[in-house]
Amino acid sequence: MTRIHFNEQLNELNNELIQMGGLCESAIDTCVDALQSGDEALVKEISKREKEIDEKESEISALCMKMLLHQQPVARDLRTISSALKMITDLERIGDQADDIGEMISYTTSHSGAPYELIKEMGLATKKMVRDSIDAFVAQDKAMAEAVIKHDDVVDDLFVNVKRTVIDDINRKTIDGEFASDVLMIAKYFERIGDHAVNVAEWVEFSITGHHRREGEV
Repeated sequence: MTRIHFNEQLNELNNELIQMGGLCESAIDTCVDALQSGDEALVKEISKREKEIDEKESEISALCMKMLLHQQPVARDLRTISSALKMITDLERIGDQADDIGEMISYTTSHSGAPYELIKEMGLATKKMVRDSIDAFVAQDKAMAEAVIKHDDVVDDLFVNVKRTVIDDINRKTIDGEFASDVLMIAKYFERIGDHAVNVAEWVEFSITGHHRREGEV
């Protein structure tokens, strides 16, 4: 394999990652829309996205293996490929978390007064983190990856606010305990999506610098 061919495959890898990130963003958006509308068709769409994300993970994994087998990558290229393999694992888990949210939506949409606006903000924040982490990988932009990691504080703060709101609603007896538990679990899934986006950004950093901020986990 010539270097030119290898660079073409690197470009293909970037494009495939962009597509996988886009599927994750779509799954997050659909979760938010389904949560607010209770539309069962949207819930089915979430499940469809999750399967598409799984398929894309397999395609990217196969591409990475081909790149590793057909050429002896230099150190920087090897970091890029190995980081991509780590990233798609977290992106696949984002799809799983979105599917988990979809499965819970039918238990929550019959209630009113839930902190859906806060959860919507969590969804928008996590979607931005996913998009920016992929963009950082394609651009090899360390500052952008660092910004994604810092943005997780926004998601964490929103999760705390959801918990406070739910506790207040329980105290006012405007929601029951079972419903409160479901809402908190949905918010927790969004928080985990943010955590996976942070993992992606940390692997972007590694692809650029060769150093992982949690070295013991490399």
